Amino acid sequence: MRQECGNQVLSEAVTESRPSWSNTTGSTVSHVRLVFALIVVAYFLDIIDASIVQVALPSIQREFIVSTADLQWVYGAYALTIAGFLMLMGRAGDVYGQKKIFMGGLIIFTIASFLGGLAPSLLALIVFRAVQGIGAAMTTVTAFAILIGLYPEGKARNRAFGIITAILSGGFAAGAVAGGFLTVSFGWRSVMFINAPIGLVAVLLCQKYLPKTSGWVKNSQLDVPGALTVTAGTILFVYALTNAAVLGFFSQSTLAPLAASIVLIAGFLFIESRSKSPLMPLSFIKRGSVLTANALALVLTSVVGGISFILTIYMQNILGYSPEAAGLAILPGALIFFLVGGWGASWVISKIGIRKTILISTVLVTVGVLALTTISVGGNYYTILPGLLIWAAGASMGFPAINIAAVAGTKHGEEGLASGVVNTSFRVGFPLGLAVLLTIAGAFDPTAAAGSADSSIAAGVVAGFRYALFAGALLGIIGFLLAFRIREPKTSGWGQQAAQGPS
Repeated sequence: MRQECGNQVLSEAVTESRPSWSNTTGSTVSHVRLVFALIVVAYFLDIIDASIVQVALPSIQREFIVSTADLQWVYGAYALTIAGFLMLMGRAGDVYGQKKIFMGGLIIFTIASFLGGLAPSLLALIVFRAVQGIGAAMTTVTAFAILIGLYPEGKARNRAFGIITAILSGGFAAGAVAGGFLTVSFGWRSVMFINAPIGLVAVLLCQKYLPKTSGWVKNSQLDVPGALTVTAGTILFVYALTNAAVLGFFSQSTLAPLAASIVLIAGFLFIESRSKSPLMPLSFIKRGSVLTANALALVLTSVVGGISFILTIYMQNILGYSPEAAGLAILPGALIFFLVGGWGASWVISKIGIRKTILISTVLVTVGVLALTTISVGGNYYTILPGLLIWAAGASMGFPAINIAAVAGTKHGEEGLASGVVNTSFRVGFPLGLAVLLTIAGAFDPTAAAGSADSSIAAGVVAGFRYALFAGALLGIIGFLLAFRIREPKTSGWGQQAAQGPS
């Protein structure tokens, strides 16, 4: 079914409009399908790597005999660098060529994955994971930019976004299953090695089939001061949020990097307002619904990141589920993401438009989270399932719609910029939501932030989680209000006539 739907989308995309690189790409259906498949591979490597490594963490901890606090940086280092380098690499693709950055990212990711499998210590593994994050930032942000260029605004692009959402949803679940199998059968190092052959094949195919693009921003150089400040500022901001989720917002380990990040990001905005070749022209943020869509990306991913963590801790520490059982418990939500996000969202968008779709999405997210506030110490899976399904349906509709709104009106030469900004918003939203909701949970019951399993204090933990869930619902309401500011995009590509979708 996935293949048939994917072929239909891609065939219609070619029928509606030729690729934007008309001078460099072939116009055959098979070529466009292959380019789209390579874009999917880039996203798939990132999303599957995130879930596959999570499953292997206990084995890594046992081999290197390290604390949980140190172990978290196996994932944290990757999260820091991918979030920090997205905007820089997106704009670098505009200036130097998307294919060059994309290929470079694939090579870096592949080599770092292989070396990570050979890591002799936890520190070496963390360093290679950080390098992996840089490679992933290069590939995912340019893949998104290539997708924007491949399909004009309208049904073709909307459906392509839906297909990617579906595949990524399946990829996350597949990564968890594959990670468990590989770790048990071949050891944790195999979850690093598995990326190497996939990356190698992708590099060879990309070299041959990916459109050859020179820099799309002519007579321009990369804004180095802007790149340094925004990259360092974003990394410090995510680092502060990571600390806040564990230590609280008012700890020195949170406040110091948070203050530094604010200074750096303020410096970045100052530099951009005076630069002749800005990394992020401020006029771009003010255009159309770009700022609103990115604010919505932060809000929606904050809810998803925080609620996902709370549900996982609740099921394992309060309901007594094993990690495997907790993973299976979220499969209905993953299936909703796969079906609704993959195909239902694009159908709804084509019928009622972006703004109404996001309004419905935020209502469903809010209602679903409110339904989850009924959790209790004596609860069971069926008390949280309705809220989980409603919340997942809303979020899965919202992600493709927000992506479409964030890149609407993108001009030729801004593809990497648009991709970098919205992907950074999505990446920052997860640790932001985790930090905010766990801080609220901890304020009402300190043991909630730690997810204590002690039965004598379970009631206090659940009470803290309830307050955090109410905060999540409030974020949903904020998203609903923001959605009214979304403008409906025009269905036209770069210098092309409006794309006429199939009736």
